[in-house]
Amino acid sequence: MLGATRGFTAVVLLVLPTAMAFFSGGYFAGPRLAAGVAVWLLALVGFWLAPAPLPRQRPGQLAVVGIAALALIVGLSIAWAPLRGVAQSDLQRLLLYLGAFLAATTLLRGDSGLRLAEPLLALGALIVTGYALAARLLPGLVEEAASASAAGRLEQPLTYWNASGMLAAVGLILCLRVAADAARQGWMRSAAIAASLPLGLGVYLTFSRGALLGVAVGAILLIVFSRERRQLRVLAVGIGGAVLVSAVAALLPAVLTLQGPLPTREREGLVLLVVLIAAMVAAVLAARWLSSRPDGAPLSAPRALAASLVAVMLIGFVAVAAGDGSSRGQPRFGADTRRLTSFESNRYAYWKVAGKMFIDQPLAGDGSGSFRVVWRQQRKIADPALDAHSLYFETGAELGIIGLLALALFFCGVGWAGRNLLRERRGEAVGALAALGALAVHAGLDWDWEMPALALIGLLLAGAVVAANEEIGSGASSEG
Repeated sequence: MLGATRGFTAVVLLVLPTAMAFFSGGYFAGPRLAAGVAVWLLALVGFWLAPAPLPRQRPGQLAVVGIAALALIVGLSIAWAPLRGVAQSDLQRLLLYLGAFLAATTLLRGDSGLRLAEPLLALGALIVTGYALAARLLPGLVEEAASASAAGRLEQPLTYWNASGMLAAVGLILCLRVAADAARQGWMRSAAIAASLPLGLGVYLTFSRGALLGVAVGAILLIVFSRERRQLRVLAVGIGGAVLVSAVAALLPAVLTLQGPLPTREREGLVLLVVLIAAMVAAVLAARWLSSRPDGAPLSAPRALAASLVAVMLIGFVAVAAGDGSSRGQPRFGADTRRLTSFESNRYAYWKVAGKMFIDQPLAGDGSGSFRVVWRQQRKIADPALDAHSLYFETGAELGIIGLLALALFFCGVGWAGRNLLRERRGEAVGALAALGALAVHAGLDWDWEMPALALIGLLLAGAVVAANEEIGSGASSEG
């Protein structure tokens, strides 16, 4: 009975990000409050079912202290924040994240925690991305709202194209891992490789450079962490198929932009749908054939791949930061393939203001939510930004050193637990850690933290990693 209760509540917890995606990603107060109540109820169930309500190993304790301290600091900063209402909203969001993380550390323990989290979170990303794609593939049957700011980019139901792109990217990374995991059943591996193509198409149609960087980081981490030739083959099939389908989409302007007469949109959508289905079938057959080949010795160049990862990250950050933006406050606009090769961005301007805020108030910052106030006072471009477009820059600007320290404690705790898992249960850890690495990089380039439907995926994966580390035993933790 207790096992069934834990399994049911774990599933409810894991489908929560998908549900929130259909309420503008949980960005607004109402859905966020409802989700916060739900996760704390689930956390209470987890506390009741678990042998110990909180992690007993040091990595998990460090992570809990970090995220709890971050919530406390945000709450205290209400006293000096220039906009108390915004700071209160930030506190509400942090309490949601804290509850979700604690619920995951209790409900996702045991051998099945990570095994359950990967496919369910990937399925959620597929459902959300599939809903967004439906308006392009079947425009006569499915109609979705489209904001003027998106200018044709894939954005629904989250209503922000970069977040939609990263959600699809995380789903793609998880699917590529499930498809390469020999411990999974054959039907699940086939379903995962098939799902990687629409997810990859979703990444492309958002025209999000950050999401593409996330895919690159996640793919490299899959190889570095798994060290399997099987994983390399699956990556070639999944990403290769997604690139092929995206290349066809690039030739269909009505699909790219959602513009044009309905008959044209229906015709182009049908063409892409047929190509997508055919490519998915071919990918499944190719993956099955490649999986029948012997895996061979482990890959011998993990350090070289790790160096490639560092290079990809540095190039990505430099490329984004190097752009000066435009006098109108907008980089290259809309569903334009040229956007993917453009270095235009206003992020350098955001980060420059955030850096000055940190220098002026290095200890505790100007208070949660203060960036939007200072930005309007100091901006030199007509950009109505509300965030610094970087979790790390914004935390330093608004919460100072103590906020950065709390965030670092959380990251270090999860990273420590992940290192233990790679040593003891590598096969289970690869997908979650690759997705977390991609999310951590992308969080440095955009306001993922303010989009619960995306941030919760990372927090649930982090909680599952910590929960799995609890099962290893005190020996592995102390050796880490």
